[in-house]
Amino acid sequence: WLERKEKIVRHDKFIRWQLNINPFTHHPHPPDLSFRRTQTLTKHPSAKAVPIQRLISDYGAIYFREALARYIAQQNHLNETLSCRRLEDLAANVVLPFRSVAVHHKIKWVSVDAQGHRDPCVTVDSVHAKPGRAGSSQRDDAVPARFDTALVNDGTGDSVGVKGYRVGQIRTIFSIQQRDALSLFPPTSQPPKHLAYIEWFTPFSSTPDSRHGMYKISRFIRSGERVASIIPVSNIARSVHLIPKFGPVAPRHWTSNTVLEECDTFFVNCYIDRHSFVALR
Repeated sequence: WLERKEKIVRHDKFIRWQLNINPFTHHPHPPDLSFRRTQTLTKHPSAKAVPIQRLISDYGAIYFREALARYIAQQNHLNETLSCRRLEDLAANVVLPFRSVAVHHKIKWVSVDAQGHRDPCVTVDSVHAKPGRAGSSQRDDAVPARFDTALVNDGTGDSVGVKGYRVGQIRTIFSIQQRDALSLFPPTSQPPKHLAYIEWFTPFSSTPDSRHGMYKISRFIRSGERVASIIPVSNIARSVHLIPKFGPVAPRHWTSNTVLEECDTFFVNCYIDRHSFVALR
């Protein structure tokens, strides 16, 4: 066993030497009281061309076409105050020139200290939006779907407090090819590189629960359906941990993989880390 470990160490040093990488160049900065962070995505998508129908069936982005059509209509009429009826009429005339989109399965936030030094090796937060994977018949290696919840800035949010923020569940992180964006959006209002399909929860109340200091939220339902939107990924501020409202008895069929779908009401956990404790109170 020891001989094998020594060979692995020697081979690792050889590979690093070949790649001209110094294994001792990384000096992570010690944690400080700064909450600054930088959002990053991988250079290449997790899947280059996911059919829209698969976004609906596997990712749960049920109203992807409708939400994207509304987003396109809004961006084409930024100088106009659109009523709901007017927006729906404009969205009905949008024709998507593509049948698939590039999809990312993860967003990361890396550490930035008080001096502005970015440390790409230290991930302080992340959110995932990826479908499940079926296991093989010989082994029980199935991977459940994961669609995390996040705190979204509507453009008016500050660094502290929940005003201007809302919780949503990320179903899809995607991008539109440039040639398609040029045909769908005006030249002066091109979309950001990365967009996300979000299912919304209800807005924060004016004050948290006095007993435990956490805000209570529920699925935002309209006409019996979940309300969803397309937003720029840059509006996603951080991940959010939700605690289900169990009631007198915790349902036995709830699991960590299904509770977001089974439960309707949650408490936003502001005690999960220092950043949440400061930002969500």
